[in-house]
Amino acid sequence: MTKLTWRDDPEYLALVSDLLAQEPVQRLANYTQHHHSNRLDHSISVSYNSYLIAKKLHLNTRATARGGLLHDLFYYDWRTTKFNLGSHAFIHPRVALRNAEKLTDLSPMEKDIILKHMWGATLAMPKYRESMIVSLVDDYEAVHEFSGPARQHVHTWWAKVTLTLKVN
Repeated sequence: MTKLTWRDDPEYLALVSDLLAQEPVQRLANYTQHHHSNRLDHSISVSYNSYLIAKKLHLNTRATARGGLLHDLFYYDWRTTKFNLGSHAFIHPRVALRNAEKLTDLSPMEKDIILKHMWGATLAMPKYRESMIVSLVDDYEAVHEFSGPARQHVHTWWAKVTLTLKVN
């Protein structure tokens, strides 16, 4: 059985296609996220992988997919932009929520997902299991994206080693 990608999953697309079609969401592709990805690809990865977990656990897939997609809806480089009111971990969920509210009506769960996705780096404890899923998947995706080139280097090296061992 082949694993679906988000582009080939009609159930997922039915939940988020209206958001993906909007220019403010597409504009996220212009911002680097975790050095080796862009913010749109990151947000889609968080959204889709969180959606798959929520689906498996029979949770609210709509709120999970949509909140996950909108969790980083901000338009500045967090490495260079600094705020007097607090850290990026504290500020950007509030900026993302404000931007998301301009695009669509949000349920209380979607708002919680966006606001609490930095749990661990902040003290804002998620209220819902769906919020916890997005927070944890966001952390996983950040590490996965950041370490992508190193993982590829190790994979290539290991392939060469195993090929050499087979030849000898």
